[in-house]
Amino acid sequence: MSDDAARAAAAAARPNEPRFPDGPRPDPAGSHFERRIRSFQPRRSRVTTAQADALERLWPKWGLDIDGQRVLDLPGMFPGVERIVLEIGFGMGEATAQMAADDPTTGILAVDVHTPGQGNLLNLADRNGLSNVRVANGDAIILLRSMLPDDCLDGLRVYFPDPWPKKRHNKRRLIQPEFLSLVAGPLKPGALVHCATDWEDYAEQMLEVLTAHPDYVNTIADGGYAPRPEFRPLTRFEGKGLDKSHVVHDLLFTRR
Repeated sequence: MSDDAARAAAAAARPNEPRFPDGPRPDPAGSHFERRIRSFQPRRSRVTTAQADALERLWPKWGLDIDGQRVLDLPGMFPGVERIVLEIGFGMGEATAQMAADDPTTGILAVDVHTPGQGNLLNLADRNGLSNVRVANGDAIILLRSMLPDDCLDGLRVYFPDPWPKKRHNKRRLIQPEFLSLVAGPLKPGALVHCATDWEDYAEQMLEVLTAHPDYVNTIADGGYAPRPEFRPLTRFEGKGLDKSHVVHDLLFTRR
């Protein structure tokens, strides 16, 4: 049996135990918070040897579990940077690593629940000498509600979130008025909120709720979608959407 297969078998035998004792925990917030409808699905799929190695070596240094039990000291986590942005959902982390490399003066707090992606982003950061990336594991709502002080973020990035395409599941979409009200607290005045999606009806919903929310203003004079800014590289999900002839929409709003 290969190392990857043995690791997967061991995890299946102990579903409530972490695969990596010093790495991301399966349910970091535990029972401290109510069981609300989640806007994500935890994904504990196959982890490669390189990803596992990165999780074991680098999680204690660059990773954190969203447990809701402490307020983060972001300046202490990102010494020497000029700005700190929160990215919710980074997939396998290639675009996040590219943005971190292109702009070392910006610290990126990247949140996801995908264990292989967490390991891959840590591996990319290590290989490319990126000290301005931190990886957070768990529910971004708990992070925003309980672990971030007001006026601590210079930006929010939400690229290609789960579209929950079935109409009965639309309520699970992340970009909703309640979410925008919650994130407004940690965002500094003037902070940039950048969303992107290749699902037309989700783009329309994003534009509608952001435009209607009193805490945000569209950077586009006519109130529409924005061209893709140069700092956002093409993502893996974006490539899949383009292969299906999907139209990608970027939205750029600022915190009033």
